[in-house]
Parts: sequence; structure tokens; C-alpha cells
Amino acid sequence: MNQLQKEEYMQRAIELAKNGIHSCKPNPRVGCVIVKNDIVIGEGWHKKTGGDHAEIMALKSCEESPEGSSVFVSLEPCTHKGRTPPCIDSLINAKVSSVIFSSMDPNPKVSGKSIKLLETAGIEVSHGLLEEDSQELNIGFFNRMRANKPFVRSKIGSSLDGKIALHNGESKWITSEESRKDVQNLRARSCAIMTSNQTVLRDDPSLNVRLDNFSSDDQPLRIVIDSTGKCGGNEKIFHLPGETLLHHHRVDQSFLEHLGSMEINDLLVESGPRMNGALLESGLIDELIIYMSPCILGKDAIDMFAFPAIEKLSDRYSFVIRDLKTIGTDMKLTLRKNNV
Repeated sequence: MNQLQKEEYMQRAIELAKNGIHSCKPNPRVGCVIVKNDIVIGEGWHKKTGGDHAEIMALKSCEESPEGSSVFVSLEPCTHKGRTPPCIDSLINAKVSSVIFSSMDPNPKVSGKSIKLLETAGIEVSHGLLEEDSQELNIGFFNRMRANKPFVRSKIGSSLDGKIALHNGESKWITSEESRKDVQNLRARSCAIMTSNQTVLRDDPSLNVRLDNFSSDDQPLRIVIDSTGKCGGNEKIFHLPGETLLHHHRVDQSFLEHLGSMEINDLLVESGPRMNGALLESGLIDELIIYMSPCILGKDAIDMFAFPAIEKLSDRYSFVIRDLKTIGTDMKLTLRKNNV
């Protein structure tokens, strides 16, 4: 099997992993392809926490015995018993000849342990193939394992001149219907969605996922930051399927670490300029996703961020452009911190 074939099989495993992008949280998204005599005999992905992992699903789907096959998996096979038995045992018992995984498990307690177990069983092991793609798919999980906190995305809909609403607060709708539909996918892949009491009291948003065939059981946790205690509990957000957490303190590193302890991988912020400004000033935003409409609202409209004026360019907040595409009539910009 040449390198190009290996990359194609691993790319297929990563594509399979995306099938669980909305449903397997807080577990990582993992896909698996089993190849024998240059023919794919089994495929699988991790669909839901508590269900079969990708390797088990792939083994069960095999059209013939997996003995002597090569297994391509997008994340290191698990070696510990959690809600399900360790996948490593099933691979060894299946007598596969080689295991190629893209990324090592970021959990320092288990990272790399599969290698010795597989090699001891006489199974050839390699890793690192399309590693960046695999880690990008699970960036929240990797961030939580390494930094003990979720990956924080802030979603903003704005005009071309960086405004999110008119001076009187009117904002429906600056961006296109296609952009609003795309936001539903952002929500669906997130473990939690966070907003401020000001947004709740002003807009009475739902902040839930409204996609066809999306299970109520998979609704992200909704978090309302209400340090002033103004929310009365009658707002729409508190009475929809799924859970809503009311937090009476400001958002800081310790709160994000608390969310990490709750197994929150990806945190989506949908709020106004004060919360976005505070998070930006504190260095807590890892990624900005801006849906920018080709319109101009003028100087009296409301800015994306509210924070003290910067006196020197050296103090500016800088991001790297990760992606730029057109959605409907809008531009979608994905910006990430330099060190993420």
C-alpha cells in the first residue's frame, strides 16, 4: 500500500468521523476504515456517547474476517474502560496486522499507551497521518484535554463597517438567511452556547438548535451570564428543551476551567458588544466567526466590541485568517488567535 492510498483511507476515516459532529459530544469525533487486500471491508464512526466507538462499529460491519487487515482510525484507539470496553482489546482479538491512527489521544494519562499494547501483540503501528485535519475536527476536545477549558468561539453578524445593530438596537436581519442557517450548524457542533443577560432581556432569544432531525437530547447547554441578577426566569431561553445554566458571576479563566470540568469542549458565544469586548480584552476568545453583510450602517450604529480605547497599535488584538468564504450574500470570516 503506497502513501497516497494510505492518505485516501485516512481522509475517508476523517470524513466518517464528521457524521458524529453533532451527536457524540463530549467524546471526540472518530472515524475508522478497515482495509484488506486493498479493499475496504469495514467502516464506522462514533455516533453517540455510550455507544460503539468507531473501531467497534467498523469491526462489526466487516464483510469478511478482519484478520490480517489494516485499520485506519482518526484518533488513537482507547486503552481504558469508560462507558464502553477499550477498543484496543477488540483490535488485538481481531488479529489485524496494522493500525494507522492520525492523532495520539491528547489526554496525558492515556496518550501513546496503545502503541506498546499493539506492538506487544505483534501489530504494526504508525501515527501522524493527516494529523492536522484530525485535530482540527476535534479542536475543542484537544483544547480541553491540554488546557482544562473549552475552545471558545464567538459568532458575530455584522455590517461591512463592523456594526451589529442600529443605534436603537434593531438588528433583524443584518445578515442573510443562508448565514443564519449556517449558525445552526455552529450551534449543533457546540457543547454549550453562552450569552449575557442583556441579550436575553433585549432579544428574548432561543439559542437552541433548529435543524431537521436534530434530537432534543443533543441540545447544547445554554449559559446565561447574569452577574446583576436581572433575569426573572420567565424568558424563553429557560423553558425550551435542553438545559439552561444561570451564572451570577463574570466570565474568567476559572469559570472556563469549571466548564472544562463539565466536559464542555466547544463553547459558542452569541452575545453583544460588552461580553465580546470583555472576553476579547481578557484574552479568552480563541476564534471569531464573523458573518459580514455587504452593507454599511454608519457611525452611530453599535460596534462589535465594547472595550477601552487602544492608544498604541502594538496593543491591538490580532488574529490569523483561517478561512474566508461566501455564504448567501455575506462573507464568512473565521479568525483564530495566533497561538491556538
